[in-house]
Amino acid sequence: MYNLNDLVFFVQAVETGSFAAAARRLGQPKSTVSKRVAVLEAALGVRLIHRTSRHFALTELGRDVYDHARAAVIEAEAAETIVRRRQAEPSGTVRITTSVPTAQFHLADRLHELARSFPKLSLELHVTDRFIDLVQEGFDIALRSHFAPLPDSGLMQRRVASEPIILVAAPDYLEARGEPSNPEALKEHDGLIVSATARSWRLADKDGHLEEVEPRLRLAADESVVLMKSAIAGLGVACLPASIVAVALKQGILRHVLPDWMAGSVTTTLLTPHRRGQLPAVRAVIEFLSLKQ
Repeated sequence: MYNLNDLVFFVQAVETGSFAAAARRLGQPKSTVSKRVAVLEAALGVRLIHRTSRHFALTELGRDVYDHARAAVIEAEAAETIVRRRQAEPSGTVRITTSVPTAQFHLADRLHELARSFPKLSLELHVTDRFIDLVQEGFDIALRSHFAPLPDSGLMQRRVASEPIILVAAPDYLEARGEPSNPEALKEHDGLIVSATARSWRLADKDGHLEEVEPRLRLAADESVVLMKSAIAGLGVACLPASIVAVALKQGILRHVLPDWMAGSVTTTLLTPHRRGQLPAVRAVIEFLSLKQ
C-alpha cells in the first residue's frame, strides 16, 4: 500500500509543473518531492511522469491517476476543514454565576441571543448574591457589579460596563413635593436608601464638585428592584444605577432628578479562571458579553 501523503506531492508537482515549484509551495526540499513521487510510482508499479532535465510531462496513466489523486486531496482538505470548523465552533456547557440585579438588568434580555448565536452551546446561569468561589464550585464565568475595585483574586478580569448612579423619583411625587434644584434641597425630601446606617448620598457634578446630603429616611432596602418600585409608587427619591431605571425613565414612570449630579458609578466586571478562559466556548461567551453590555 502506498503512502497517501505521496499523492499530495504528486498532485503539487503536476499542478506547479515541476518538482522545484512543488517544493517551494510545500516548503520541502526538491529532492524530497522527487523522492516521494518516485516512491509512489514504485508502489503503484507504473511510471506517472516523464521527466528529464528539461522535460516534465504526465504519462497517459499518470493523467488518470492525477484526476483521482486530485479528488482524494480535495476530499482530505474538506475533511480537515470540517474538523477545524467544528473545533472552532463553541460547544459544550458554560456555567455562569451572577447577582440578582445583574441577572435581571444585564443578562435577562441577552442570554437568549447568545444561545441563538451559538447553537451548540449550553448555558447554565446560577443567580445568587452570596460569594461564589469559581474554581471550587466549578463555574466558568462570574459577572459582578461593584462600586470599588475588586481585590486581586488570581482570576482573569475584564471590565465590561461602567454606568452612573442617578437620582430618580416618580412624576407624581415631584409634582406634590416639588423638584429639587440643587443637592441641598434633597434634605427636605423623602429618601429611599440602601441602608439605615448609611443614610447620606455623596453626589458629584461633571466639574468634580462634591456634595453630601442626607434625605429624610422613608425606606431602607438593600435590593434595587424594591427601591425602584417604591420610587415608582411615589414613596420618595431613590439613588440607583442607570441601567436599572432605564426602562422606567423611558416609559415616563420615573423622572431623572438633578441630572447634572450623580452618586458615583457602578462597574460590571467579568471574571473567569485562567485555564477555563482559554476554552473556545468560554471565550465566545466572554466576547459576546463584553460587546453586548
